[in-house]
Amino acid sequence: MTDSINFNNNDNHKVLPKETCLQPRQFGINQTRSGGRVIIFSAPSGSGKSTIVNHLLRCDLGLEFSISATSRPPRGNEANGIEYFFFSKEEFEKKIEKDEFVEYEEVYPGCYYGTLRSELERISAKGAVVIFDVDVMGGINLKNKFGDDALAVFIAPPSIEILRDRLINRCTDSDEMIEKRVGKAKYEMGFAQEFDRIIVNDNLEKAKKEAEKVVREFLKEAP
Repeated sequence: MTDSINFNNNDNHKVLPKETCLQPRQFGINQTRSGGRVIIFSAPSGSGKSTIVNHLLRCDLGLEFSISATSRPPRGNEANGIEYFFFSKEEFEKKIEKDEFVEYEEVYPGCYYGTLRSELERISAKGAVVIFDVDVMGGINLKNKFGDDALAVFIAPPSIEILRDRLINRCTDSDEMIEKRVGKAKYEMGFAQEFDRIIVNDNLEKAKKEAEKVVREFLKEAP
């Protein structure tokens, strides 16, 4: 039997009120050159988010990928400064102390992910629009901070069962880690309604086109 998807909000998560949202310039975003707009894509692991983001980067949208930082070791052919900036747990925690992150989260015990302020400054200096590929809580944190200057898109799997199959077929995680990711995905699905748009990735080509459409529409609204 296929597990159902729950898009209801989690009652224990509080969204920051709009008046607490900070201005893009405070995060290294040059409003004059990029319009102050940012794009956020979030999803449970295995939903196809990164494939969709890579498609958008190949489109003529003026986007540049914000490389996230993590304390986990590289997987497969991942390279430092390409897929992620890889730090040890101790190095990551020192950067937290120095306030070098726009947002960060301890996704699993001792395993951090976060967005470096220096990445936003680098992309903004080029006049590009920042696109984030982050986990669900990271996406919510960024949306809360950028407010209406951010388009936050949630990529959902068709079902938890299909998500589990995708994770197995990736051949990058142990059975134990796959079940951890599935459990986390069930929890994360409850936050989908806090995003501006939800795209269910039941057909990859269709999901790519829908993602491109919503991003183009958002960028056209930029002042």
